[in-house]
Amino acid sequence: MDDYAKLTKPDTLTLERLLPGPVERIWAFLTESEKRARWLAAGPMGLFAGGAVTLEFHHNELSEPGDTAPEYHADAEGAVLKGTVTRCEAPHLLAFTWGEGGSEVTFELTPEDNQVRLRVTHQRLSDTEKTSVATGWHTHLAILVAELNETTPPSFWALHTELEACYRKQLSMN
Repeated sequence: MDDYAKLTKPDTLTLERLLPGPVERIWAFLTESEKRARWLAAGPMGLFAGGAVTLEFHHNELSEPGDTAPEYHADAEGAVLKGTVTRCEAPHLLAFTWGEGGSEVTFELTPEDNQVRLRVTHQRLSDTEKTSVATGWHTHLAILVAELNETTPPSFWALHTELEACYRKQLSMN
């Protein structure tokens, strides 16, 4: 499985990961604030259509000491994103709007033997958002994979910076 985000429609990015199950464990890492904070962002989430979503990003807590955000991403630390749940079918599907821009992210969980396929689809992205969104999801998912496998996660900003250059090049060719 290729770990890189794929442009599946002109405004849609999709990433997939095969994770150690069961599906309920992965669902908890998507929906429970304390577990979600270990790989993405903390914050409350109403698990029903129309429920409020608040994501509080603390990327420095996902980074090694001394690994700080590049200057052009300094405003990302402590950022708060608000959204609304559009679909929730526990423990297999969660979708919510992503901030004020009108994009939407969908998480689909499919059991495969003792593993779970996670598909993340982020749609309704502008051309200027694609590189940032692809880089962010790839980096956050790398940390999730490490958390679930109980291995040392990569440092957020080091990996993010490396991937950003790759995605800038890859997505400019599409």
